[in-house]
Amino acid sequence: MSLTSSEAFSVEKHVAIAAVRRACLVTCTVFNQLVRDKTDTLKKEDESPVTVGDYAAQAVINTVLRNAFPKDPIVGEEGADALRQESNVRLRERVVSLATNALQEDLIDGEEAQWGLGSHHEHSSEVLLKAIDEGSDMGGPSKRMWTVDPIDGTKGFLRGGQYAVCLSLIVNSQVVLGVIGCPNLQIYPANPDEGKGCIFVAVRGQGAFQIALSGTGAIKLPYFPPEKSYVLQSEEPKHTNMPLIRRVSDELHLTEWGMDSQAKYCCLARGEGAVYLRMPAPTVGGKQPYEERIWDHAPGSILVEEAGGKITDSEGAPLRFGLGRGMGENRGFVATVDEGLHGRVVSAIKRAQFTEDAKKTKATP
Repeated sequence: MSLTSSEAFSVEKHVAIAAVRRACLVTCTVFNQLVRDKTDTLKKEDESPVTVGDYAAQAVINTVLRNAFPKDPIVGEEGADALRQESNVRLRERVVSLATNALQEDLIDGEEAQWGLGSHHEHSSEVLLKAIDEGSDMGGPSKRMWTVDPIDGTKGFLRGGQYAVCLSLIVNSQVVLGVIGCPNLQIYPANPDEGKGCIFVAVRGQGAFQIALSGTGAIKLPYFPPEKSYVLQSEEPKHTNMPLIRRVSDELHLTEWGMDSQAKYCCLARGEGAVYLRMPAPTVGGKQPYEERIWDHAPGSILVEEAGGKITDSEGAPLRFGLGRGMGENRGFVATVDEGLHGRVVSAIKRAQFTEDAKKTKATP
């Protein structure tokens, strides 16, 4: 069976939707009950917060994947070492409780008990901690592997903004499946009364779709004519080169729209913007730019492509998902709703970078 067959990855798609949907239920519960208690966060090495939701959501996703596809490696963001420390016993207990409750929810259409789901499955603390640790694979070019980002956009999550639960399947360096859950994204932007909570699904060669967080109501993307006036970018200034993006936006007469997480890819795929730009933030003291991780872009990249768009680095080269956990030298990312616009954006970036470099040279004594 070819990678683009209409039957390709059918089971994987349903497993991924189930894992992301239940992880989204965890994150919603965490925000509603716990996130205002600031003791429920730890710090990563880069000082970004990790909440009980990150751990519980990854425990849920990895448990489902491990039951459905026990031989598949997982490339994930979090490890459970901190949870095993006695000083974090309260956090560990919350993670175990939240993950267990989500996994034991009643099955809905498309879900299978053999994936570790349903009330008859027991999930001990150590089993769930081991599930979190399953995300330690180092990636690589010639394998079938899953990428997991349990809460992409943690700061957006903590402030009640946009965040995403992200899962992808990569086969021999090519992303073949992406599922992104966005609990705070409006189902129909033009009609807020319809509520919020979406899951976005794309399979290579099969198109991209949006469904409700309940798992129903599939809509093919893009589901309304693309809005050509917006350039989507990071909400956090330190994550991207905002002055450069502003120059590009001005040249192309686009309005900047800041948003956290891979929800930007989702909005682009359904037609709410023209461009998504992410450029390396300026560094000081010879420090190298942040190396983007494969889980940061794999799900969103296939979603954009299957919705009819195009994504490359800022020089127009294909993205690389077979280098390991990282994506190599950070040249930035350009995603657009159509190929013609993509070429114009890449050209505008080159001109903006030339202007920026000239200013730096002039300022150097």
